[in-house]
Amino acid sequence: MRAYYSAGKADFDSHSNAHILGELTTWHSFATEQTQTGAWLQQIAILRVALKDIPAFTLFLEFAIPRMGKRADAVVLIGDCVFVIEFKVGSETFDRHALEQVEDYALDLKNFHHGSHDLSIVPLLVPTRADASLAVQMDLALDLVSRPLCVTSHDLGDVLRLISLSHHAPGFDVSGWVNSGYRPTPTIVEAARALYSRHDVKEIARSDADALNLGRTQDAISAVIEQSRAQRLKSVCFITGVPGAGKTLAGLTVATRRQDGDAGEHATYLTGNGPLVEVLREALARDSCERTGVKKATAARNVAAFVQNIHNFRDDYAGNDNVPSDHVVVFDEAQRAWTRAQASKFMQAKRNIADFDMSEPEFLLSVMDRHDDWCTVVCLIGGGQEINTGEAGLSEWMAAIRDRFPHWQVHVSDQIVHPDYDLNRDARAFLASDQVRLSPDLHLGVSMRSYRAETLSDFISHVLNDDVDAARTAITRLDKYPLRLTRDLGAARDWLRAAGRGSERYGLVASSGAHRLRPEGLHIKAAIDPANWFLNGRNDVRSSFALEEAASEFDIQGLELDWTGVCWDADLRYGDGWQTWNFKGTGWQSINDRFRKLYMKNAYRVILTRARQGMVVFVPKGDASDATRPPHFYDGTYAYLRDCGFETL
Repeated sequence: MRAYYSAGKADFDSHSNAHILGELTTWHSFATEQTQTGAWLQQIAILRVALKDIPAFTLFLEFAIPRMGKRADAVVLIGDCVFVIEFKVGSETFDRHALEQVEDYALDLKNFHHGSHDLSIVPLLVPTRADASLAVQMDLALDLVSRPLCVTSHDLGDVLRLISLSHHAPGFDVSGWVNSGYRPTPTIVEAARALYSRHDVKEIARSDADALNLGRTQDAISAVIEQSRAQRLKSVCFITGVPGAGKTLAGLTVATRRQDGDAGEHATYLTGNGPLVEVLREALARDSCERTGVKKATAARNVAAFVQNIHNFRDDYAGNDNVPSDHVVVFDEAQRAWTRAQASKFMQAKRNIADFDMSEPEFLLSVMDRHDDWCTVVCLIGGGQEINTGEAGLSEWMAAIRDRFPHWQVHVSDQIVHPDYDLNRDARAFLASDQVRLSPDLHLGVSMRSYRAETLSDFISHVLNDDVDAARTAITRLDKYPLRLTRDLGAARDWLRAAGRGSERYGLVASSGAHRLRPEGLHIKAAIDPANWFLNGRNDVRSSFALEEAASEFDIQGLELDWTGVCWDADLRYGDGWQTWNFKGTGWQSINDRFRKLYMKNAYRVILTRARQGMVVFVPKGDASDATRPPHFYDGTYAYLRDCGFETL
């Protein structure tokens, strides 16, 4: 049900309070307490008075906002204007949290409800015991969502009448509006919370034609797992995808669907991304405490068994022959697993295992190969996202399978040969072998992160590939995704604060090599606390909202914000093409190594694709008196980004 109760003017006027209350109670899935019944009756009484003199409307009570797992108290459609009303029964104040809540509802409708994309949406907060309304001035943003209006129950009718005067649409198709597609794109934290609490992914994720690939990918993985179990096979799946396409969502779905250890299918989600582990564990533990009332320590232990750091998993099985309890493991960001040299050096020096001589892909597959019957390994691969020394990339996985595991079945995305995945000649030859099955269903080609900018990753690729013409063509398809450029960090902060509405999260990001942003007040060496930065509210100076600390590519890979301020330093500068530099000691050193150049460019690829709704890029002016940041280090970058189509503030 979109709403527990809906009615036009004639039906609402004729229905008794008992009838309306009966419908609300029937659809309410929880035991109805006396306080809830009283609140509904009071809301109905207020709405009867407020809507009495409005000639035509459609009223919805307890209107579903699925992505948020909540329901708006009332939605009133008058002409082609949508009013979202949040009542605070018994309250005397216009509480900030309540204002944020009703604004979130309005933004959710605007962004994800197809029928609301082009309509004016007005959120209203009504504390039932408030004495006076605040100044009522409808301030529509460019997307036609008003700032929340704070009105008393006595003034509600006047406000509805006044605003609806300019929204006459007698032939408006209310039924079509109600039944139009709802296409949410949750953040990874929202998705993890919903999946962990056993919601179906269909309740929180888009289901439009462009995003059906996510469902096909999940079905393809499930088919491989079922075949492996039934035929006692060992298999590995490689899923590719553009940034934000839902690779992590697909992996979490596989893991949550198979949490039942009794069925012999227990699955674990593994990632080497420490900040992602920290943020997901904290978010899930907080949510579990709130939903179930369990102690935080208990919730944290349960979550830790579900989301694990891949390095801890590796250490648990190094130096022994233990068989893992998991028949299915999901390795997120598998391209970042360590090479033989990096893994051997670490395990010998830090874990005192003198004879360790394997790459991480080889070792992790060997651990799962200890099963006598069957297993499935799901590897999630991000193209162009290797960002650190010693990260193996896909070629190392292919070499390990070819040399050590010829009895495994290999299922690979048919997009694996794309240059972004940087396969060497031997890996390409292996893909042509009988051991490998290519499938289009294992590639996620549509960005789910940015519901406003599904071509953002293409645009950023053109920018970083020094292709101005292609970038300018791609940016024309980003008309609803603001891309701003400034040389004033204060202006960037102001823009972010103005852009973020409701609980939309914004923050500053920079590459880990941006050491000369320190004169601008940004010290990238001072690490953020990921859980606090990503999860805490506006009143916490440790949160992203404070705009005091910048997250690096290591902090934010796999995560996302609604709005980002990308702070650009001279580590990647534009002259005659892109140039990469490393700041060491007291000066910059040119980077010539091919892999280090790739890591630098990928670091900027990561931070430029973290925003769901829009971004502003800050390029410093530099300082002629400072040899480490003269203006010409930055001027070329600023001019190039402007030529690519970024709009200057």
